[in-house]
Formats: sequence, C-alpha cells, structure tokens
Amino acid sequence: MNHMGTAILVLAGSLIAFALYPDIGILFVVSPIACVAFLYFISRINPKDIDHDAARGLTLETKENTPTSQPSQRSTNDGDSVSTSGNNKKAIQTQPSFNFFGGQKTPEEESEALKADSPFQILRDPVLLLFILVCFLFHTANGTVLPLCMQSLAIGSGRSGILMSGLCIIIAQTFMVMSAKICGTYSKVYGRKTLFLIGLFSVPIRCIILTFLIGLRDESGGSPFLQTLILSTQVLDGVGAGIFGTMYILVTSDISGGTGRFSLTLGLTTAAMSIGGTVSGYLGQALAQDLGYKQAFFILAFLSLVPAVLYLTCMPETLPKLSNGDETAQNMASIQEEEEQDPKTWTSEENSKPATKYVELV
Repeated sequence: MNHMGTAILVLAGSLIAFALYPDIGILFVVSPIACVAFLYFISRINPKDIDHDAARGLTLETKENTPTSQPSQRSTNDGDSVSTSGNNKKAIQTQPSFNFFGGQKTPEEESEALKADSPFQILRDPVLLLFILVCFLFHTANGTVLPLCMQSLAIGSGRSGILMSGLCIIIAQTFMVMSAKICGTYSKVYGRKTLFLIGLFSVPIRCIILTFLIGLRDESGGSPFLQTLILSTQVLDGVGAGIFGTMYILVTSDISGGTGRFSLTLGLTTAAMSIGGTVSGYLGQALAQDLGYKQAFFILAFLSLVPAVLYLTCMPETLPKLSNGDETAQNMASIQEEEEQDPKTWTSEENSKPATKYVELV
C-alpha cells in the first residue's frame, strides 16, 4: 500500500501542476494534507497490539499459529487428550542492551531472560556486511536512473513535461505494488535469492534499453512514439525497485532472526541504501552533464551489474527452511523418522526409547 499511496499522491500533484502550469505553487499543499491523514491513521494503532519482542527479532516464529496465551490440546500415544499451556515463554528483556562487546552468559542469566546480541556481535556477521555492501552498490547505480529518465522526458516539453515526469513515478509505483505482492507470496516458497536476483538484474537491462532509446531519439530528433517507449522502461523500475524494497526487509529479517537486533540491522541496511542514493544523485547528474544522457545510462548499466553479480556469487540463501543448516536438520529429522518406522534399525530395552543412529551429512 505504500507504493499505491505514492502513486495516488503523484497523480494528484501531476494533474494539479498540469492544469495550473506555470503557476504551480499550490502543488506543495498535497504533501501536508497527506501528512495529516498519516498522523490520524497512525494514532489509531493500539499499542497493545504491538509485540515488541517479535518486532525486534528476539524470538523466532513458531510453526503453530495458535496464540501462546491460550491452552492447547495434545494427544498422547494412548489417545488421551492432555491440556498444555502455551504460556511457557521465558521472560524477555525489553529494555535496550548496552552490552556492546558481548561476552559469556552465566546459566543464571540464560534462565532469567533471552538476551539480545550485542551490536558488535551483529557487525561481525559476514553475511550482513556483504548484504550492506550490496544495498549500497544497488542504490548507487539505481538511485539516479529515475531522475535522469524524468529529465530526458521533461526538458523542453513545458506543460506536458510535468505530466510525463509524473507518469514516470506513477507507472513505477503501480508495478511496485504487483512486485511486492509477488515477493510476499512466493519468497517463502522459492526462497529470497531467486527473486532478489530478478530485481537486481532488471536494472542493467533497463539502463541498456534506455541507452539504445536515448541514442535513437538523439539521432531522429525525437518523436511521441520514442518518448512513450522511454516512459515504458519505468515498468522495469517497478520490477527492480519493487522487488528490492520488499526483499531487503525479508533478507534483513532472516539475517537478524533470533538476535533481538532487527531494528539495528534494518537501520544499517537502510543507511547503506540512503548513502548510496545520495552518491548516485551526484554521480548521475555529473555524468549526464559532462557526457550526456546516453553515456550516463551506459555507465550506470555496468555499475548496476556489480551488486547483481556480487549477490549471485557470494550471497547465500537466507530463508531459514532453504538454508544449508536447516536442510541438514531436516535431513537428520527424516533419517530419524525412517529409523523409527523400521524396527530393524534400532534396539530397545524394557520401557526405554529406541536408540537412534544418526548419520553425519556432508
């Protein structure tokens, strides 16, 4: 809904600017009105509905969807039903932890509460550091593509240029909605990496297409058809940025799961994106001014390949059920189930559990 709200606001602003051009000062009233609506709806959130432990990633999700506060029923081997209370969760430390360097925990501390990892423990994770680098490089290459595309369509077009600039954002945001929906549905089935790579590689493809179209327009003097084709490349922006905007939060959640430092980890990745976007703004404008739009898009195409190849070759799958560690655990569990079903593979004594033979998987 974030992308849909942006598309609606940009559409309203573009229509107002198109109708009132060149006196478009009233255009800046749109954002304050949206801000008032935002404050109203955020005030309607009940603080009691927020699980702060789950929000910070201190507890991992359970397979059951039943609330922990309600008792559940389980069946014994004899068929009897036994009531068990789901409220056996340990006390959670909700106050900020200032233990920056970590250290060994005593058994007493372990039994009292679950403790969040220290910030320095988080920063020692090589997967997180690699992902932060990918976020920075992606936005360094992609952040300036939309402004350059808008400028190439708007310069010298007057009133219609404002409308074309608005359409660049509206088309991208509309397709971001669909990309976010697809990621939310299929990322838990096929994993994070495949979808993330689609988003990363869409940027160099988009830049190469823009390089070709800008070259044709410069040679032919421009036409409405070429302008429309340039505008249509924003579909790929909706795919790339839409997938990245959804998947980077999921990957961050995977990396920080169980550490209690989801907010810190998300802050690091978001900061890398913001810094990359800032660098991208200066880099893109400098390239366009010194070399022209065609050469700028061509250079950005090669820059955008760096995070895509880096993610492809170095970044592991982060979805827990598809990661190597959990695959090993699932294989071990399946071996145990097979041995329990086959009485020849284990021996038992009186009223004792069967001895299970585990096989180390490479």
